[in-house]
Amino acid sequence: MAKIVTREEMAQGTIIMNEIDAPRISRKAKPGQFVILQADETGERIPLTMADTDPEKGTITIIYMVVGKSTARFKELQVGDEYFALIGPLGAPTHIENFGKVVCVGGGTGIAVLHPIARALKQAGNEVTTILGARSYDLLIMEEKMRAVSDHFHICTDDGSHGHHGFVTDVLKDVLQKGDVNLAVAIGPIPMMKFCSLITKENDVKTFVSLNPIMVDGTGMCGCCRVSVGGDTKFACVDGPEFDGHKVDFDELAKRLAAYLDEERTSMEAFEECKAQ
Repeated sequence: MAKIVTREEMAQGTIIMNEIDAPRISRKAKPGQFVILQADETGERIPLTMADTDPEKGTITIIYMVVGKSTARFKELQVGDEYFALIGPLGAPTHIENFGKVVCVGGGTGIAVLHPIARALKQAGNEVTTILGARSYDLLIMEEKMRAVSDHFHICTDDGSHGHHGFVTDVLKDVLQKGDVNLAVAIGPIPMMKFCSLITKENDVKTFVSLNPIMVDGTGMCGCCRVSVGGDTKFACVDGPEFDGHKVDFDELAKRLAAYLDEERTSMEAFEECKAQ
């Protein structure tokens, strides 16, 4: 059991932040790693990368978007409630060193994944430029936390409600043209990571991305989270979740993530009908 210590609804209530009591995980977790949560005994196992850890308080912070039945069930949990199961830390941690100039690009809930990585890169002495994107400004999360770990900071919105009117790739191109960049980190929706990787590849800038394929056990046993990287099959739960963005087959990943959309819709509809009764 893992108790919710604090809870906050963000981005018009579609994104939820939970601080969870997990002292052993908080002591061992490193940037880039994730946990798997289960709301109740019959619930789905959901992998979520930790947005923050506090070893002194013994807590971890996870941020998720409500997109289906399982995350809708997560949203029902309030402060004092407990997740049925929590395991972690899982996955390989981010490789952190002083690369020099680093560009961190985040979109949607990928910003939560990016935060501890950007902070660790800054602490390692890197010059960090951050580019955050959202459909509109009211859907942007963690602006102040990301600004605090950045030397240069940019916001992009699809509708022009704040910052650059356009996509993160527009600003990324400008940043790469203005000076030498030694590393790029792109975390967010698949199209965003794909096109950021294409741009950095043209500029010969090493890039890593964090992938979120369908996952079940999180230990490399089931094979559900397989992804193609450089023509080889990798498992995101043990080989990742971070990979070389220039080698990932993003089109295959997108197809695999869409494999159960009909079943997900049916499950969500049944959940909503049950709640309405």
